Amino acid sequence: MTSKTEKLLSLLNGQPVIPVLKIANVADAVPLARALSRGGLPAIEITLRTADALEAIRRVAAEVEDAIVGAGTILDAKQFDEAARAGSKFIVSPGITSQLLDAAKDSPVPLLPGAITPGEIMVAREAGLRFLKFFPAEQSGGIASLKAFASPLADVKFCPTGGITGKNAADYLSLANVICVGGSWVAPDDLIKAGKWDEIEALAREASKLAK
Repeated sequence: MTSKTEKLLSLLNGQPVIPVLKIANVADAVPLARALSRGGLPAIEITLRTADALEAIRRVAAEVEDAIVGAGTILDAKQFDEAARAGSKFIVSPGITSQLLDAAKDSPVPLLPGAITPGEIMVAREAGLRFLKFFPAEQSGGIASLKAFASPLADVKFCPTGGITGKNAADYLSLANVICVGGSWVAPDDLIKAGKWDEIEALAREASKLAK
């Protein structure tokens, strides 16, 4: 297993749920990260789906000591570099491309690329990656697909994301080839907008206790 895969596993292993966050207001980033960390989910993924995403990553990296902030929805090498320079500890992409693999090869920041077909998984494996995002999980065969991959691709582990909720997360986590799951249910948009950090902390604490 490559050193970057080991680094990524060391950042995320032991945390059953990685919150996937869309920050619409940069002022929410720090209190949100603090609430999630207090609830036992210090590793978070801030997606580059809003104008404030990179600034949110900068603020969390600088101001929330316990947080392990990653950047999500990274689509190309330019975004990879911007996210890394903003302070991201890991990079998440919905898919896998040669450009992203090249960017990751030259960076100390580990990449968690998405892969849903045997061919994509094998491309990642050839690049030395053994820990991948399975996205969109529910729409791509979900638990049945991951079970099917377990034997022929036995040395590859996954973080399923997409359609994961508090109701099905435990089923995914019960699989031998699943390290963690990604989900947004621990930080719903309405609670973020209302600044209900205590409620988000409670959701995080509940998620942090899911068995792996």
